[in-house]
Amino acid sequence: MRSRVRVWLNRTYAENVFFMDQLRKNPSDRAVEIHATHGDADSPVLAAADTADLEPEGLSPAAYVEYALDQCQRRGIDVFVPRLHQSAIVAHRADFEAVGTALLAPTPEGTAVFEDKATAYEAVAAVGVPVPPWWRVRTADELVDAVEKLEADGHKACFKPAAGAGGVGFRVITRAPFSLFHLGGFPGPYVQLDLVVNALQQADHPVDWLVMPRLEEPEVSVDCLTGPDNLVRLAVGRTKKGRRRGFTLDERWLEPARIIAEGFGLHYLSNIQFRMYGDEPVLLDVNTRPAGGLHQLSLCGVNAPWAAVQLALGEDPGVIEPPFLGQDYAVVSGPRPVLPSVPVAREEVDVVLAPALPVEVESVDAAAAVLPL
Repeated sequence: MRSRVRVWLNRTYAENVFFMDQLRKNPSDRAVEIHATHGDADSPVLAAADTADLEPEGLSPAAYVEYALDQCQRRGIDVFVPRLHQSAIVAHRADFEAVGTALLAPTPEGTAVFEDKATAYEAVAAVGVPVPPWWRVRTADELVDAVEKLEADGHKACFKPAAGAGGVGFRVITRAPFSLFHLGGFPGPYVQLDLVVNALQQADHPVDWLVMPRLEEPEVSVDCLTGPDNLVRLAVGRTKKGRRRGFTLDERWLEPARIIAEGFGLHYLSNIQFRMYGDEPVLLDVNTRPAGGLHQLSLCGVNAPWAAVQLALGEDPGVIEPPFLGQDYAVVSGPRPVLPSVPVAREEVDVVLAPALPVEVESVDAAAAVLPL
């Protein structure tokens, strides 16, 4: 019998409970044990894991690397999938290898390019991948200038932080005056230009934003699996237009994604997003980590998380062609369990969870270790 594989996911998105499910349901039936850490005691990934720790707060990137090395050695981690402090961690790949842990993460050079969206756009444009027009702005005057240029060409302007993830800070500029109309329904991404200008003028420090046209749907999110030899093993596009989702193998989306993944050392799992600028697909964003929706590829008969773990362990799965493309679908959320609440708090964290519900822990003290302080 082949030995079990121990995988750690650190401070990851709640949706990655599905990533964990797929690892356990791998086609080889190989035993997988999952360790999870998070800063939020109520993250469902803690309840879904076999063992879990609440992460210490306030660690510098360097201190976090030391914490991660200790976790890997103490927990016997075979494969570490880092999200938090990914750049600092991959710079110490040799140190993790020395304690027997493979990093399921890109090269340091790859993570560095895509930490900053302006640097990313410049880099991918240099290798022939189309990007939208964009301006880096730090002041109110620079913002207004960029917005006026885009509006002169018939575009709606939007902005987002030059460094960030998950759509945090994304806004679409409107010149419609603020009124009761904007207070009806649910909050949206639109913000009045005069309010933004006033906020920038009153701020005590500059911002670091990218201003660009609002790109049109469809949005195509290409999940790539790339080996340490810089060759893509899997590339499948997930399409989104309104609530409708689907899949594509159209090369106008896949080919630029392969160029980026192979050319910038985005080893293992990455997610490369495109939208339309006029009639042309252009790069929207690059995630150097597994996408939260990666599990949706299971609708195409693909278990991408397990294939990535195989690669990290040196067991090359080869080129993976989806046996079929799933039908169009919509995403519907559902409940996931969290750990039980116990009215005791401790600084020390060490929780061992049963794989089935209801969740059990070794002691009240152990359960308290994952409660909010």
